[in-house]
Amino acid sequence: MRVKYAQAVTRLAAASDGCCSSSGRCSCGGEAPTFGSDLYRNEPGAEDAGPAVAASLGCGVPTAVADLQLGDTVLDLGSGAGADVLISARRVGPTGRAIGLDMTPEMLELARANAREVGIENVEFLQGYLERVPLPDASVDVVISNCVINLAADKRVVLAEAARVLRPGGRFAVADVVADPDMDEATRNDMLQWTGCVAGALTEAEYRDALADAGFEEVQIQASHRVHPHAWSALIRARRPSPGRPA
Repeated sequence: MRVKYAQAVTRLAAASDGCCSSSGRCSCGGEAPTFGSDLYRNEPGAEDAGPAVAASLGCGVPTAVADLQLGDTVLDLGSGAGADVLISARRVGPTGRAIGLDMTPEMLELARANAREVGIENVEFLQGYLERVPLPDASVDVVISNCVINLAADKRVVLAEAARVLRPGGRFAVADVVADPDMDEATRNDMLQWTGCVAGALTEAEYRDALADAGFEEVQIQASHRVHPHAWSALIRARRPSPGRPA
């Protein structure tokens, strides 16, 4: 998995293969974009993230539903080329901070270069795994992610880590691939589809259960667009409870 993910960095610098063209438009057989930079067309501030948006491998725009506020600390799980980190950094302002977490030195190098190119300084990119986030408990206000959690082997551990690093009342806002209930096992077990963000996806019911088990509340799962005959992109929101908050 790590090798295939790192290879994506090389493809970003040349004509992309698979579903994506060298322009970043990814349609996977359809006319409308399903992955990549075209999904940011109507997102305020995306133009300020420059090359990072052009290099996006995501299936949505989590910053569109993250309700970012000035002074927030934001963590992006699987930050890739840094698009959502840079958009977040602009929105939280100089008193806020945006942190990107990625497992590959290749992606981290690309993200840092993208941040330097657009002159955004209130960012930090860390190497690590979604299952072991290298941050203290209750240290961030918002956790975002873009088409990455579905790639994790144990998504429940990832969601528990997201809850751990969130402060009480903190927000979880991600774009992710959600499987249809009738996705066949052949698709689930196809590693080529896995690296294309499909085979590892949870169903909506499984996602809701996993978030609840991690301690999240106010779960919302909003379908966005089809990314595969057996799966769709969704914007997923939830909140870590605040002590003393009425149920």
